[in-house]
Amino acid sequence: MRKLLFPIIVILATLAIVAKLFYIQIVDDSFLAKSENNAIKIVYEYPERGYIYDRNNNLLVANQPSYDIMVIPREVKGIDTLELCTILDITRDDFDKKLEKAKIYSPRLPSVFLAQLTKTEFAAFQEKIRHFKGFYIQKRNLRDYQVDYGANVFGYIRQINEAELEKRKYYKSGELIGMRGVEQAYEEDLRGIRGVHYIQRDRFNKEIGPFKEGVYDTLAVKGNDVTITIDSELQKYGEQLMIRKRGGIVAIEPKTGEILALVTAPSYDPGLLVGRDRSKNYVKIDSIPGKPFFDKVLQGQFPPGSPFKILTGLIGLQEEVIDTQTRFACSRGFYYARGAFMKCHDAGSWNLHPAIAKSCNTYFAQTFMRIINKYPTPSQGVDAWYNHLRSFGLDQYMGYDLPSGQKGGIPNSQFYKKQYPNGGWKSTTIVSNSIGQGEVEMTPMQLANVMCAVANEGYYFTPHIIKKIENKQIDKSFVQRKQTTIDRQHFRPVIEGLAEVFLTGTGSRLRVPDVNICGKTGTVENFAVIDGEKTKLTDHSVFLAFAPKENPKIVVAVFIENGGWGASYAGPIASLMIEKYLKRETTRTDLEKRMFEADLSGNYVLRDIADKQKDEKARLKRIEQERLKKLQQSGKN
Repeated sequence: MRKLLFPIIVILATLAIVAKLFYIQIVDDSFLAKSENNAIKIVYEYPERGYIYDRNNNLLVANQPSYDIMVIPREVKGIDTLELCTILDITRDDFDKKLEKAKIYSPRLPSVFLAQLTKTEFAAFQEKIRHFKGFYIQKRNLRDYQVDYGANVFGYIRQINEAELEKRKYYKSGELIGMRGVEQAYEEDLRGIRGVHYIQRDRFNKEIGPFKEGVYDTLAVKGNDVTITIDSELQKYGEQLMIRKRGGIVAIEPKTGEILALVTAPSYDPGLLVGRDRSKNYVKIDSIPGKPFFDKVLQGQFPPGSPFKILTGLIGLQEEVIDTQTRFACSRGFYYARGAFMKCHDAGSWNLHPAIAKSCNTYFAQTFMRIINKYPTPSQGVDAWYNHLRSFGLDQYMGYDLPSGQKGGIPNSQFYKKQYPNGGWKSTTIVSNSIGQGEVEMTPMQLANVMCAVANEGYYFTPHIIKKIENKQIDKSFVQRKQTTIDRQHFRPVIEGLAEVFLTGTGSRLRVPDVNICGKTGTVENFAVIDGEKTKLTDHSVFLAFAPKENPKIVVAVFIENGGWGASYAGPIASLMIEKYLKRETTRTDLEKRMFEADLSGNYVLRDIADKQKDEKARLKRIEQERLKKLQQSGKN
């Protein structure tokens, strides 16, 4: 034992020394307090942000150098303010405001005085920088977009604001942070790690070399490159099809959940949010009618209309209230309660297959009522229906890797108990839900996900936009199957009906040569409040499809605001997207030309009036709330 004592002491002492060094160099930052005096100057080195590639390894987003003028207010002494203002093309008033803002942040620490200089401004300032004590140049990187589309996919970067600095301790004043899209979702991967250098000064404030021989210095580490699931050519094509229209397109590979295209319209050139004009351009874009910053695929919630009948049919089969041969007679609609008539655009006696192809309201309304009435109470029936829908990802945030989104809305028994506190509601009260109207709301992303589950005959993967991260694994949840509550054997009859839509049904004029498509048209009623009155607007056009029928490779959901019938605009655009992806070309050039040239601007006049009135009402409400708040505060004082 005595022989081992000395080696043990040596090992323990060595471990203690290593632990102390680790603590001093990595954990303990008390030495940073020295930066609050003139003894140490901190110089940051900012890394290149990670590049963004598409699924085919096409470079989409790179970097370009940018130069900020930094200021340490305490060190600003004896400069020619007029000369500095002339070089930077700013007024004396601008100079005073910027310097005051910097002092508020910290008199001793650097902050941005003027961001993102042009090459000419940088050259002029660098030539005379020695005359402007307290100012120095900080090199950074701005985004360099290789394409002029995909703005909603990429997001953008901007300077972090004061409120964010309080919450996110990693960042320093003037640093850039990702906002929206991939830039925000994968900020920590893309940003890299900044380098830090500590420079020792003598009592005359002269730099004399690295602090403690550079033991605390670190090198900048470039951000990780990321590969996203987007097919850039398909994304570009989708945005071209949506010019002069409003709405969204989402395309997903059903076997993986990878998002192939994510289009929102209107959109903008991502390059507009780079450089000194970013703020000015942001305000211009934000004022464009149709809300370009509002991603309609992820954030838009609306009644899904006829595509919802797919779910009604599947739940009916699973609950065994219908089978594939169950028939319902339709006389251009049916009476479901005394004096209550639900219209339908066709007449006949249908089982499931033709009911899907012809989109028969009567068939699916009758099926829905059977689902609810199967249970002892309407509450139990609605909750059984609701639980099936939840298994498709509805009425919840789906967990995809994008920073924005809505969960839609599916009513359950608790919802109706609040709506009808005295009871009295039953299947006929809520029958509009059967055809995707009533209280049902979904996002286009949720619609696409439902179709992925149908294409896969019962399962789906969480839709996601990340394919690969350099030096890191992607979230494992994206490769885990999500199973629906519908048994697999019930999907095939529905798929046959969806294929019939393109053969003899509402999508028969949208067929793609040599491609078997399964799909469903939708026409959604659309209202707005104008001058205090509920006003009917042109219906929304919706289309949902996957192809090919066997071994599906793409699901597409298209939502066109005020586009009319589902087969008018959403259907043609969906079929063109499918053909473009599967064939890498389009053969129906006449249809393509018609969609490219289609201008729905006139359909949005009333919507824009309604939106302006809504915004003005909200503005006046905010003013009144602020007035009341001030009155309350003055009363307390």
